[in-house]
Amino acid sequence: MVMGSSHREVEVVVVGSGPGGYVAALRLADLGKEVLLVEERARPGGTCLLEGCIPSKALINAVGIKEAAENSEKLGLSFSDVKIDSRKLRAWTDKVVDELAGGINGLLRRRQVEVMNGRARFTSNKTLSVIGDASATIEFEHCVVATGSSLNALPPGIVESVWSSGEALELREVPETLLVVGGGYIGLELALVYQGLGSKVSVVEFFPRLLAGADQDLVDVMIDRVDQRLHEIMVESKVKEIREIGDGFEVEIEHDGMSRTERYDKILVAIGRRPNSADLGLENTAIVVNEAGFIETDSQCRTAEKRIFAIGDVATGPMLAHKASREGKVAAEVIAGQDADFDNRAIPAVVFTDPEIAWTGLTEHEAETQGIAVNIGSFPLSALGRARSMGRTDGLIKVISEPETGLLLGVGMVGPHVSELIAEGTLALEMGATLEDLMVTVHPHPTLSEALMEAAEAAAGVGVHMNRPRS
Repeated sequence: MVMGSSHREVEVVVVGSGPGGYVAALRLADLGKEVLLVEERARPGGTCLLEGCIPSKALINAVGIKEAAENSEKLGLSFSDVKIDSRKLRAWTDKVVDELAGGINGLLRRRQVEVMNGRARFTSNKTLSVIGDASATIEFEHCVVATGSSLNALPPGIVESVWSSGEALELREVPETLLVVGGGYIGLELALVYQGLGSKVSVVEFFPRLLAGADQDLVDVMIDRVDQRLHEIMVESKVKEIREIGDGFEVEIEHDGMSRTERYDKILVAIGRRPNSADLGLENTAIVVNEAGFIETDSQCRTAEKRIFAIGDVATGPMLAHKASREGKVAAEVIAGQDADFDNRAIPAVVFTDPEIAWTGLTEHEAETQGIAVNIGSFPLSALGRARSMGRTDGLIKVISEPETGLLLGVGMVGPHVSELIAEGTLALEMGATLEDLMVTVHPHPTLSEALMEAAEAAAGVGVHMNRPRS
């Protein structure tokens, strides 16, 4: 025990207050459990709220409004001298984050969830040591580990003065030129944010394609539009060296065996995240951590220690806030003695580029890789009345189904607002829907959602708004 620390006994301790941890704490409280929530930061919400999903989407929304204004002349609308005040935009983003964090605090307070600020570490399979403003030894009946993830460490040769995604979201300056290292969703979203704010942005990606998790036909639609906005996209390229020079950087980039050197005012490195499983004292328990650093769990979010659960980014599976929240509810219900499982058939993924990309369930690429026979139907937004009226026809929606039964296996889409449309596809997968179910569901007209129905009709070979092959 740490000198001067107290000893506490609680029913459940939750470590981490991100979208998995705070949701687990609230659900546990609703189920009648005494809950202690341990959090290192001064505010709840985790990376997603404080320096990830929420601030990035606030900036993306602002840039989207600016882009819409600048491109509205074809609709008969004219705006002059559209400007972004970065100070006010930063204040707006901070206000959004503060209000949401305050809302979480209010929910925890009303549920009588006690919050302790400090760093938690296992000392055994039933005790935690918390070092913080008020140090304590916590003896628990159950524990939920929701410690989230952190940005990957910079590789050797990369100077420390480059931006991380968190630092880029602080919006301290808008550089004239910016290099984004990493063509995943974080890199591309922030590349478009800074391009919209006025930077000349280049992207370098080590792998042959951007957004490796999404189907290529969806990514291609996005690239066609993004290519017009970004200065340069370099795939199959590697940053060999970064040298800090005066008020900028010299970067050596290798492609196809050839090297080139370019100068940039700022560099943003977005090379993924790693689970926060280190230095938790897991060696003092039977918890199993895989080679990638993820805590292994079963379908009820239990670790190898039956009294300890792990959820969110630190547990196996995709690093997505909505996955963490669902796991938090499952873990809470299992702890409360309910029969719950994380048995969801689909976890939707969204990339908030322009246009947005979203998918759920089986992708076409996964079907090809796994040798699964599928039937695919797609519908272009160029044939949709609502998309035409918006002046945004760059996109498509496709459905993937079993050839014999028509059972829906996956949905993919690219276009405006598909982040809002993908939930219908996810619900259809969870309900075991077929192409017929989507086809006979009456979709309101004119809406973008009609494209999902149209894609199902195309897959079934009965589409009326697409030209059919001559017999």
